[in-house]
Amino acid sequence: MTVKPSIDSVRLLEEQLAQASPDLLRELLATFINTLMSAEADAVCGAAYGAMSPERTNRRNGYRPREFDTRAGTLELAIPKLRAETYFPEWLLERRKRAERALTSVVATCYLLGVSTRRMDKLVQSLGITTLSKSQVSEMAKELDGHVEEFRTRRLDDAGPFTFVAADALVLKVREGGRVVGVHALVATGINADGHREILGVHLTTSEDGAGWLAFFRDLVARGLGGVRLVISDAHAGLVAAITATLAGAGWQRCRTHYAANLMSVTPKSSWPWVKALLHSIYDQPDAEAVHAQFDRVVDALTAKLPAVAEHLETARADILAFTAFPKEIWRQIWSNNPNERLNREIRRRTDVVGIFPDRPSIIRLVGAVLAEQHDEWTEGRRYLGIDVLARAQAVDNTVKEVNDELTLQAITA
Repeated sequence: MTVKPSIDSVRLLEEQLAQASPDLLRELLATFINTLMSAEADAVCGAAYGAMSPERTNRRNGYRPREFDTRAGTLELAIPKLRAETYFPEWLLERRKRAERALTSVVATCYLLGVSTRRMDKLVQSLGITTLSKSQVSEMAKELDGHVEEFRTRRLDDAGPFTFVAADALVLKVREGGRVVGVHALVATGINADGHREILGVHLTTSEDGAGWLAFFRDLVARGLGGVRLVISDAHAGLVAAITATLAGAGWQRCRTHYAANLMSVTPKSSWPWVKALLHSIYDQPDAEAVHAQFDRVVDALTAKLPAVAEHLETARADILAFTAFPKEIWRQIWSNNPNERLNREIRRRTDVVGIFPDRPSIIRLVGAVLAEQHDEWTEGRRYLGIDVLARAQAVDNTVKEVNDELTLQAITA
């Protein structure tokens, strides 16, 4: 009669692994993955490593080191290299995040098109791109382009109204017609009816002018953007006219951070510290009435000593104080574009790796993938603004004067 074992080996192994150090877990996982890749490489070669066989169709040619991020930590893997053709585990590529896969795709495209530099050569080696064929890059790009296009063209009306919208533009370099030119990526974010931030869209334009902004906002409106009460941005050329032409009932808040830089450019260097202090004092008031009263006092104080600065400030009054029409508790979220700076830094972190893009679709692929990932994080995170304060903000009438003049409309579309 067989004696039943007194020790549960599976349970014992689980307990030992649970108590083991992270290094042991990483070593076991790395060993398993390397063994799996070795078996796959043997299958491609038609025979086991080191075995003599008439069925062999290929041979090993060393290994390529590659880091693989897992929940147990970063693993140091050894991917088998072959003398003929290439081997790369597709399941390892699938584990990449969407934005990282987009970055790999764009860099690989640069490399395969022969536009890589010495810095790019080092980068593709670290990404393992030397093992990717044109067909693999094309297939990966096709899948990514489908996801990005679906994200960029999704309907917005189900999530609206979008009480607050922020707009910004980034300049990127691309190769066109045998030369390197700059293109502008227009990005818009918004606060939906549930209080969460959303990426509304991204649009490429040759120059940052009224025509580009008008086309961008028209596309957003066509996809269902509505209920906008305030657009926050820098003083981009043609942006205000595009807002008035497409977003009925929306006002414009000029970013206070960017405006401070504009004001500094017309202020004598020796006078800027106290002018800056005066400007900040405007925003430090307890309510809207006090803000406007302090603004008047600041203008009066500057008129005698720095008339040009005072005139500059007075001209920008309505633009930089638009936030005062809304509830006090959300002023910090709407009086500047600073909340979007982290998003811009994340986009720059990825695009700086590429440097010069091979074509415009590759820009949309990478920037769109980064934005889609950020959109998912915002959706899963906590509310950016409360529903009650959004309801009160929706009741505010902060409309920018409508553009009805036919000549004005022609100017922004020129």
